[in-house]
Amino acid sequence: MVKIVTEPEPMSRTAVISYAVGLPPALVALVFLPVGHLNWPPGWFFIGFLVAVYGASALILARVNPAIYRARSRFQPGTEHWDRILVLLMLPAMIAEIPLATLDAGRLSWSAVPLPIVILGYVLLGVGIALATWAQAVNRFFEPGVRLQRERGQHVISCGPYAIVRHPGYVGALMIFAGLALALASWWALIPAAWSSAILILRTSREDALLRAELDGYADYARRIRFRLVPGLW
Repeated sequence: MVKIVTEPEPMSRTAVISYAVGLPPALVALVFLPVGHLNWPPGWFFIGFLVAVYGASALILARVNPAIYRARSRFQPGTEHWDRILVLLMLPAMIAEIPLATLDAGRLSWSAVPLPIVILGYVLLGVGIALATWAQAVNRFFEPGVRLQRERGQHVISCGPYAIVRHPGYVGALMIFAGLALALASWWALIPAAWSSAILILRTSREDALLRAELDGYADYARRIRFRLVPGLW
């Protein structure tokens, strides 16, 4: 019997236009509203960096794995209830990180972050986005929510960064969380970054257990690729 593979529905044209039109001013607002004015060059450099790197990522994914845009357009039916709770716990901290950082660095000057640390932040951001892009490029089952994608014929992905750790996309996300705070020169923004990271590590553990129990071949893959996030550690 031939197994029918069903792909997620694409975003509507209205949703695509809304994202394209709404995201740039939303990013500008997150950065500059806490500062109180637009004359803050580090904020514009930060925005330019994100636009350039994420733009390159989008072009690469559109070429090598266009199905990822369907998969990641929304939480798909069947997403685990516990995962929706974890995302709800993580999302406020993720949203708060940038405005807290710019309030600190651009207005109140709570932190004194040395330039080498700021540069490190941009390195973490760039490498994190690149790693997440690589993971999405080789894994067509990369979705925003945790679920078993039986209707898509989900199987174990073991190439690319998945030959090194089992959850490379989450490694990229952890680097991005830390990189955002440091690139914007804010120690205080590491607080929501740490909260988001802790929730993401818990999510990694829960997702890994689900895949071990229910995805054919994953237990064997986990025996071969021993580490979830950090080689030699966990």
